[in-house]
Amino acid sequence: MTEQFETIRYTADIICIRDGHILTIERGSDPHKGQLALPGGHVDPGETSRAAAARELAEETNIHIQPDDLTFVGIWDTPNRDPRGRYITAAYAITVPTSTLATAGDDAASVYWVPIDNPGPLAFDHQDIVAAARRH
Repeated sequence: MTEQFETIRYTADIICIRDGHILTIERGSDPHKGQLALPGGHVDPGETSRAAAARELAEETNIHIQPDDLTFVGIWDTPNRDPRGRYITAAYAITVPTSTLATAGDDAASVYWVPIDNPGPLAFDHQDIVAAARRH
């Protein structure tokens, strides 16, 4: 019997909540270029997913938070959730003060605060992640 292995990539996503809205980024590159998504990205070697979520939030939106302030929401690992291959993400949430400002950075073309109750279409399976965060 031949064993088969697939490459699995590990990512972290973050639901940043401010006054009933969540922070989204407009993706600046494929896949889903131009669509709104949650901030997030790859977990670097030697890094925890919690630290990666905080780092990605800072890189993509210029919002700096402490990893220990994040609340774990869940793991999303459905095959084909990402057109680039097998991606497994750990999702975290944080509530920030109403005065928190965000600016686009890294691979984010723009940033938008959208209503958490109706964020509109989001890339990947990010609507499912937002729904789970709302239940927390």
